[in-house]
Amino acid sequence: MQLWLVALLTLLFSASVHFLAKRRRRKTRLPPGPVAVPFLGNLLWLRHSLGDIESLLRDLHRKHGPIVTLRIGSRPAIFISDRGLAHKVLVEQGAAFSDRPAPLPATRFLSSNQHNISSAAYGPLWRLLRRNLMSEILHPSRVRLYAHGREWVLGVLGGHLHAQSRSSEDGSVVAKDSFQFAMFCLLVLMCFGEKLDEEAIREIESAQRGILLYARNLNVLQFFPAVTKHVFRSRWRTAAEMRRRQTEICLPLIKARREHKRRQLDTEERFVYSYLDSLLDVKLPEEGGRGLAEDEMVSLCSEFLNAGTDTTSTALQWIMAELVRNPDVQKKLYEEISSSVSSSGAVKEEELQKVPYLKAVVLEGLRRHPPGHFVLPHAASEEVEIEGYVIPKEATINFMVAEMGWDGRVWEEPMEFKPERFLGGGGAGGVDVTGSREIKMMPFGAGRRICPGLGLAMLHLEYFVANLVREFEWRAAEGHEVDLSEKNEFTTVMKYPLRARLVPRRSS
Repeated sequence: MQLWLVALLTLLFSASVHFLAKRRRRKTRLPPGPVAVPFLGNLLWLRHSLGDIESLLRDLHRKHGPIVTLRIGSRPAIFISDRGLAHKVLVEQGAAFSDRPAPLPATRFLSSNQHNISSAAYGPLWRLLRRNLMSEILHPSRVRLYAHGREWVLGVLGGHLHAQSRSSEDGSVVAKDSFQFAMFCLLVLMCFGEKLDEEAIREIESAQRGILLYARNLNVLQFFPAVTKHVFRSRWRTAAEMRRRQTEICLPLIKARREHKRRQLDTEERFVYSYLDSLLDVKLPEEGGRGLAEDEMVSLCSEFLNAGTDTTSTALQWIMAELVRNPDVQKKLYEEISSSVSSSGAVKEEELQKVPYLKAVVLEGLRRHPPGHFVLPHAASEEVEIEGYVIPKEATINFMVAEMGWDGRVWEEPMEFKPERFLGGGGAGGVDVTGSREIKMMPFGAGRRICPGLGLAMLHLEYFVANLVREFEWRAAEGHEVDLSEKNEFTTVMKYPLRARLVPRRSS
């Protein structure tokens, strides 16, 4: 009996050692990547900045394959460039990869400690906030209520472009700022329910863009945060001051809307329902049923404005740039609009479905020039094995959107602008832009954290592209050929903004 007991204990001990050794080996089997050192991360950051990350990743993927690991500071960050692998992670195993990385303690104030949709952890709070946005503002019946707002903004945009064209000797315009301001006007109306004057809109826009662009200066806090939070404390203070200014601008609008809503309940006065109105009614069951704090409303309103402004205005500029570079595409689009739309004025929203080539032009613009070359980072909520590699719990997962849309195995001549590739094949060329069946392009992400504003963004792009092409012929300005070089800001923008000569198509 003693011999059997010794043998059994020896066997159990050996099995335990083998299990622990195997587990340790599994835990270190991360996807391949460059050499890293504890706390500091990859040594390549001594020679490169985060601004070089896309070209750097292309080299790493060529060397190591479609999934690589970088260490930005102490955290492992996984980067995926393959569309099939992205579908496996985001759709097939979406539940395990739908979380968000926890923000650094020094930057939590920017999202009210993850109390917004884009940064909230995958759980009850995220579901509540996303459901509120989808049902109260982005539902098609709600979106239709803002048709008058889109007509108003189209008038603002057209006025800016006509004035700029008339004031230049050759009739040329630099459309970037006009596009951005028009989209911001529209999102301010949807967010706050008010047609504010230009000065007020500019003030909100300045506060938003200031903190949005400055936030990149906080990236250094990812490297050895115990030290950098002290060394770069002035950057944190600057960001905090920008946040304070943003709050000061938004709080009067929040208080006015609360009073407006109370008065409407008392008098049955009619007013335009806004995103802010929906936030005033939100209760957080997981936090004792409390309402949203004013700071949290500021974060959610800021998120709403940012998400719908830069991405749409950037995509609009890229699409119009391609129409200038490809006059035959622009001519075909104009002829189809003219033959399909009966009204003599602006193209109405309900008429957009009559112009299939319009949707093809917009989709090709998003494929060739996605405003975001990466989706927002995901985080693993548990340890998962993918393609023989172990993705640790809480690891950050990133997806290279542009690389997937330029995959030569899917798209013939992927760097060329060819809207015809989206015609036929069961609508939009048989491409499911949501990526639920297969990912061929993913400008809005995919899976459970796909951009909730997908439908609104497509509507805005189709509406404004159709009307800009109907109102003007967009020609290359003499001496200013369209340059497709890129630059990273909040989105991937044109390094040299589009300058085009506008020829009005109608005397009005």
